[in-house]
Amino acid sequence: MRISRQTVLDWLPPLLWMAVIFSASSDTGSAQHSSRFFEPLMHWLFPLMAKTRLDAIHYLLRKCGHLTEFAVLAVLMWRAIRHASPISPHPWRWSEAALALSFVMLYAASDEFHQTFVPGRTGQLSDVFIDASGAAIGLGLLWLVGTLRKRW
Repeated sequence: MRISRQTVLDWLPPLLWMAVIFSASSDTGSAQHSSRFFEPLMHWLFPLMAKTRLDAIHYLLRKCGHLTEFAVLAVLMWRAIRHASPISPHPWRWSEAALALSFVMLYAASDEFHQTFVPGRTGQLSDVFIDASGAAIGLGLLWLVGTLRKRW
């Protein structure tokens, strides 16, 4: 079986994005790395802010990163699945979105499992829920933009 150039181009973006996520989750002490940049910046912007508040903001921003990276993955995965599906009169099909969401949720769970083997990292079920929420938000925004632009 020969794989077409278009199939490769459709699946390459989500696969590359998954590699980016895998690489980021392989980083030991990720929170410490980002705090080296974040804390001096926040101290400069808000010199009187308490350390506990800075830590809470840093935590929130890291979780927003989880949300965003999996929102992007869900949209890329939907696009690849959409292009692999037979042409339909309706560009948006919920079955394709559900398949993309399911795959991203499985990848999120495997990513957290992978982190249990990385020194200084822990896999957390709450992060899987955050990642899945990001995927759902990404697909929801994709649907909303397509609806508002009357593409589906």
